[in-house]
Amino acid sequence: MKPHGTAEVLIAAVCAGACLALPPPANAAMKHGAPTRSANAELVRGKYLVTFGSCTDCHTPGHFFGKPDMSRFLGGSDVGFAIPGMGVFVGPNLTPDIKTGLGSWTEQQIVTALTTGKIPDGRILAPVMPWHAYANLTKSDALAIAAYLKSLPPVSHQVGGPYGPNQTPKEAVMVVVPPDVYSNLPKPGGSAPAAAPPASGK
Repeated sequence: MKPHGTAEVLIAAVCAGACLALPPPANAAMKHGAPTRSANAELVRGKYLVTFGSCTDCHTPGHFFGKPDMSRFLGGSDVGFAIPGMGVFVGPNLTPDIKTGLGSWTEQQIVTALTTGKIPDGRILAPVMPWHAYANLTKSDALAIAAYLKSLPPVSHQVGGPYGPNQTPKEAVMVVVPPDVYSNLPKPGGSAPAAAPPASGK
């Protein structure tokens, strides 16, 4: 979950809508009249929220090619998102791997990133990460998500980037382009558009 600039603009639109529709938090377990968190119930709730919020779309390799690699579930994407003027950003590894994921983060640091966009080193996540929507999470739901992410099997996978506007990413890139630009791009499985014939008389 490191700062992602451009990439996250596209992801935000999808994830934000899902997040705003999240159901109310599950009832807390009661012990001696005081609400307590049931570890199992919390993980179940966290898994539900992560699934409902489509986190896997932007954080599991293969998803955007129609073949998500579930052996690397939430282990970081293989597709970057381009944001004009900012660069290309790849959905990071959300598993608790120490070197390439969230293994060194506390649950509270994950909650802070989810709800404020600020990561432990002080940077702010790129616009494509919909933390503005996630800021509406209840405290118990945010903690459930963090607990669930920390419970996942660690995946060792360092995603590329973030890439500056003049850098060349190694991943495939999603980018929004004007229709006239798109119509002149080579199409998948096809060839580049034929050059226009010279004007008559020249």
